[in-house]
Amino acid sequence: MKKCISDEYDDFPDYKKRFRKTINEIASIPEGTQITIWTSDNAHEQIGMRMAMYLLKEKNMDISIINTTEEYEQKFRIKKMKYSLLHSGEIPLEKFQFIYEHGHRIRITDYDREKLENEWISLSDNKETLRIWQNGRIQKVPEDFFDDFIIKKAKKLHGNKKQKDFMKSARLIGEVLGHLEQYVGDEFLEYRLKKLIEAEIFEAEGSLAAMRFYNVRLVGKLPN
Repeated sequence: MKKCISDEYDDFPDYKKRFRKTINEIASIPEGTQITIWTSDNAHEQIGMRMAMYLLKEKNMDISIINTTEEYEQKFRIKKMKYSLLHSGEIPLEKFQFIYEHGHRIRITDYDREKLENEWISLSDNKETLRIWQNGRIQKVPEDFFDDFIIKKAKKLHGNKKQKDFMKSARLIGEVLGHLEQYVGDEFLEYRLKKLIEAEIFEAEGSLAAMRFYNVRLVGKLPN
């Protein structure tokens, strides 16, 4: 993470300590507990759900899943408005509470648990940099998967001006995040933007130490 993201990784206080604490809390849930795991249709939450299943393996407990993407679509869909929920964090608190209290729970069988546990083992054994949720599955893709989309949005922001001005890197990344059909963190998109700067597809002014410190613009060396 430190290599791929940036020096901002150093600013996360006690990251490893908090991560281990979370793992231990999940693993220490006593047998016989009724568990509800919420997840939505993105690779982050789907992988996290499989990891939780693995941490709870061999424990005798009743586990159910609420798919927040499906529940939000069914309970709060507005006619004639196209909106796809990308992650559970987009749901307002009161609607999330309604889904928790009234949403459909999918009860996980022993077969389902074993399948999900094995999927986690397979995921953790592989070293892909980027995974997406596509066709109801977690799929690995090349780490430059979103590069063309970043370039496309930069062209849009530049507009038709003859002189292409520098733009805030955060403005570009925000534009990409706002139009992607996948849930991807801004840290990863900034990592890819820096790779495009290294490839001389963008040029930058300012310090690359953090997103807020530099501006970018497209240059002539675009990929075919």
